[in-house]
This record gives sequence, C-alpha cells and structure tokens, in this order.
Amino acid sequence: MRRISGFRPVPAAEAHRTSMFEIFFDLVFVFALTRVITFMAQPPTALTLAQGLLLLLLLIYSWGPYTWLGNLVRPDVGPARAATLVAMAAIFVAALVLPDAWEQGPEVLDAPLTLALAYAIGRAVQLVVLFWASTTNAPLRRTLRFFTVPVVLAWIPLVVGALLGGIAQTALWTVAFLVDIGGARLASAYEPWPLRSVDHFTERFGLVLIIALGESLISAGAGPRSMAPSSPALAAALLGLTCTVCLWWLYFDRLAPAARQAVRGVPGERRAAVAGDAYGLGHSPLIIGAIYVALGIEQVIGQLSEEASHPDRLGWPAATALYGGTGLYLISRLVFRRLTIRTVHPTQVVAALLPPALLPLGQALPALASLALLTVLLLAVTCHEQWVERRDPPLEPADG
Repeated sequence: MRRISGFRPVPAAEAHRTSMFEIFFDLVFVFALTRVITFMAQPPTALTLAQGLLLLLLLIYSWGPYTWLGNLVRPDVGPARAATLVAMAAIFVAALVLPDAWEQGPEVLDAPLTLALAYAIGRAVQLVVLFWASTTNAPLRRTLRFFTVPVVLAWIPLVVGALLGGIAQTALWTVAFLVDIGGARLASAYEPWPLRSVDHFTERFGLVLIIALGESLISAGAGPRSMAPSSPALAAALLGLTCTVCLWWLYFDRLAPAARQAVRGVPGERRAAVAGDAYGLGHSPLIIGAIYVALGIEQVIGQLSEEASHPDRLGWPAATALYGGTGLYLISRLVFRRLTIRTVHPTQVVAALLPPALLPLGQALPALASLALLTVLLLAVTCHEQWVERRDPPLEPADG
C-alpha cells in the first residue's frame, strides 16, 4: 500500500477487513434505521408502514456506496475520514428528525426539509470522496459520471416533496428513490464497481444486519419499566428473543460463510457484478425485514404491558409488520441464497411463504399467542434449514 502523499487516497488492500471507524459509522446509520421504527409506531397504520418502507429504502440504498467506497480506499485515514465524519453528522441529523418526517412546521427548516437536506449532504459527500478516490482509476471515473446524474436529479423531487408535504411528499420521495436506484443499476451495468476485498464487502453487510437484528432485542425491552417474572410481557420478550435468534441462525450460521466463499470463487471480472446483485438486491431486504419484525415485537410487548389500556389482538398494521417482516426476511434470504450459492429447494420456498399466509390467523389471535405462533414457525423453519443445508451439493461459483 502506498504511503500518504499530500491528499492522495490510501487504497484498501485485498486483505482489508472492516475497520473500527467503519463499524462506528454503521452504528450511526443503524440508529437512523431504528428511528424509522419510532416513526412507524406512532401508531402503526397502513400508510405509516408504507412511508416507513420508503424511508428504509432511501437510507439503505444511500448507505451502499459507502461500502464500495470503503472497499476502494481507507475511509479511516486522512481526508476520507474527515469527509466520512461529515456524512456521519448528516445521517445523525436525519435520524433525529425521522420520527417527524411527514410533519411540516412553521419554521423554515422543518423536519421534512431537514431530512431531505441531510440526505442530500450525505450523498454529496459520498460523491466527492468517490471522485477523489477515482483520480487514478479511469473505469471508476466513467462509472461515477454515469452514477452522479441520477443521484443529483433525485434531490429535486426530494426537496420539492419536503416543501409540499402530505401525499405529494410520499409520491415525490418515491420518484426520488426510483430515479436514484434506477440510475445506480444502470451505472453498474455500464461499468461494474471495482471490488477489491470480498471479506470486507460481505462483512460490512453482515455487521449492519446483525445490528438491525439487535434492534429486535432492544424492542423486547421497550415495554414497561418493570415486569413480574410471570407477566405476559416478559413471556413476549422471551419469545421475541427466540425469534431473533432464529433469524440470526438462518443467515449467520451457514449461509453467510457459504455466500462469501461462493462470491470469492467468481472470476475477477464478474465478481463485482455478482456481489452487487447478491448484497444489493438480495441482502438489503433482509435488513428491512428485520426492522419490521422489531416493530412487530415492540407492538406485542406494548399491547401486553401494564400501560396498555386494552390488551387484546394486534391491529392489522402491527400484525403485518410482524408476519410480513418475517416473510420478507425469509423470501429475501432465498433470493440471496440463489444469487450466491445457487441452490434453493421447493420446501424452502413453501416455508418462506408461510408467515404471510398465516397473517390472518396471527391477527385473529391474542397478541401473545400471535407471537408464540410465529416463534414456533421460525423454530420449525430453522430446524428444517439445518436438514436442508446438510444435503446441499458442493458450492458452485455464484455466476453459475
């Protein structure tokens, strides 16, 4: 690795792993994701679930290029670190105002406009550092020229939507996301991003997912200040812990290392495209699913807490978050599995579709029984996966 000379970037080595500074950055990012739970929980409705999904998509797909950046240059050294700290501050400000993302106020910089500007600043910092990192990389510079146009264009509907508010804000922010992600996909198809360290790239995505799963545990403690040893809320917290352990097991026990090995086996010229598809398309919805499950667990415990005036069944939005989030996690896991290790069994597809199919039953049951049913289902799916993975054929390269 060449030494720092002036303001030249320090390239990441092929053996580069995630640094403590990057983990710190990712913690701030996941804090923003958890604030989306606060937004959706006040109280959950079909509209807030949809708006929360839009916020999650904007956040996750704006974080992705920082992973590619950390794979190209050391973000914890020199000017890259200073720029990343600016982006971290922007993300933190966005996180603070996220619960009021659709609440317009009399001040000039109300919550929606602050969120839009903070998002744009985070993206602008990203572009500046990426262009700086591409000074000696002509293919990357060509990709960035293509990538920058839709990213900047997306800021227009983002800011205008924040000014208009209401349904117009939802519609324009959806347009902003589609322009942004569509441009990113076209840019990567035109010239794939260079991928130097498979271990670093896969590790960053895995760390964000495990922090998001940890939010499910935090949600388990979001009930009353104290719970009797035999209280229903304590039972729900233990069920929530079991669900989270199952979700962790289904990804990290065998799939994550197998996927890393499969991506590592792809020829160099195809590796970046395969990794981008697998972790951009297949992995990111796993994080979204985990966030929705956390919201569902929080709603169950809140329903059973001493402060709840009418402990009863979950409403449709809360039940959808719990069962739909689990279904999204399981289905996305299969997409990710197909894009990496190339094998998906029919019984796995059936198992992934069971949570959405059981949603009406889960909503009809009392809240604690609904969570217990989901826990039993996840335990069964986890046991089934252990049996399936023992019968998997040897790994094939992820590009088939």
